[in-house]
Amino acid sequence: MLDVLIIGAGPAGLTAAYELTKNGKRIGVLESDPQYVGGISRTVQYKGYRFDIGGHRFFSKSSEIESLWSEILGPDLLERPRLSRIFYRGKFFSYPLKPLEAFRKLGILESSRCIASYLKAKLAARSQPQNFEDWVSQRFGQRLYEIFFQTYTEKVWGMPCKEISADWAAQRIQGLSLSAALMNAVSSNLFEQKSGEDTAKTLIRSFRYPRLGPGMMWERCADRIIAQGGVLEQGWRVVELHWLVAEEVWHVTAVDCGGSLRHWVAREVISSMPMRELGRSLRPMLSTRAEGAARSLRYRDFLTVALIIDDKHPIEDNWIYIHEPGVKVGRIQNFKSWSPEMVPDPGRTCLGLEYFCFEGDGLWSSSESDLIALAAREVAQIGLTPQSSIRDACVVRQAKAYPVYDEHYVRHVECLREEIAQRCPRLHLVGRNGMHKYNNQDHSMMTALLTARNILAGRALYDVWQVNEDASYHEEHSPSVSGLRTVPTRLAG
Repeated sequence: MLDVLIIGAGPAGLTAAYELTKNGKRIGVLESDPQYVGGISRTVQYKGYRFDIGGHRFFSKSSEIESLWSEILGPDLLERPRLSRIFYRGKFFSYPLKPLEAFRKLGILESSRCIASYLKAKLAARSQPQNFEDWVSQRFGQRLYEIFFQTYTEKVWGMPCKEISADWAAQRIQGLSLSAALMNAVSSNLFEQKSGEDTAKTLIRSFRYPRLGPGMMWERCADRIIAQGGVLEQGWRVVELHWLVAEEVWHVTAVDCGGSLRHWVAREVISSMPMRELGRSLRPMLSTRAEGAARSLRYRDFLTVALIIDDKHPIEDNWIYIHEPGVKVGRIQNFKSWSPEMVPDPGRTCLGLEYFCFEGDGLWSSSESDLIALAAREVAQIGLTPQSSIRDACVVRQAKAYPVYDEHYVRHVECLREEIAQRCPRLHLVGRNGMHKYNNQDHSMMTALLTARNILAGRALYDVWQVNEDASYHEEHSPSVSGLRTVPTRLAG
């Protein structure tokens, strides 16, 4: 029998396993991917080229998380310069925005409209924002919202901004104000801030990054877990979690790609699997109301078309946000700028064109050849490289990349949380999909770290759901915030 069975070998699951095996617990980790660990933070390899599933900066305002990364990877963590831009109306804009540059490229007429719209928003009486559009327009004005937020956001989420929760805006773009951008433009000429300094996360000018991509971190972490006595089983997808009341243990059933079943027994379970799948896997079954809540949770899926190109005209950006409505691509990663070792041939580079979609829709269901042809046309249309420079390509699909924050998600998550707390002893939810919270990697790790400490203590010292709830943390630093959006505090008693 295991002390703890952990579902998922992403950043949350592996962080919990690492902490628990260090403290002598008998741990098993089940991962559905037969090849990679790291979840969405894995690094995919293709003919010696490496690329992320999205870009993953290793930066946290939690010194504890920073120290954990250093402990696991040490000198293989590089300090990398950060450069990102926005592409809009055939022009590239620095990101974070530099107001003078933005106004110059937008032109006098458009800039005047933006300023007038911004002043109107500042002078207007504010009501409680009901959705993403309300939240952004109240802070930036309607015109800036339309230019720099609407198109990209609707590409990412596949729905009108009026249907996206205001919570998501508050968490992800809190610090993007014109005043913050102006201050950053001034300070950048006077100081050279680095990732560890007291600066807003959106405005950092460098970050750490594993030499061979983020998967290197989690592959090393998995090796250490095994060396510390843990067991990692890959290629097994959990289909049932059965709480046996009389024995006070969990019986967990998983299936492999060939349809074979295996069973595990554990005193405690840590789950980072999507809440929707967890809800229908629990036995005894949840109430009709809770099952309905689980089914109603939605996810945004994601695919990357990696183009290997001749590097005749080097691109310096780490990534580029595509706000241009005339193309489907939402963001472009330049993996050579993340780490030169991601690309084996110094005469070439690898661009990752990211397309946001829903599993089963037209993009997701397109053939690999059609997706590569689309990416080749669009990268040339944007002006980054001609199609003739493309030497090879591949496609990677990522299901359930982002939990969707629609107008109903809070009610559904709260329903599930309450019922799981009442009916499922010793079941702990962690991570982005495990808690249906759009966490960054460091936030997911902290939920797992605190959960492991609760298990080691034999009682709930920390309320893990507090992590990442203070919307001011992600983009805006406050002395009262210790490193994640809300300071995890000990529970009374």
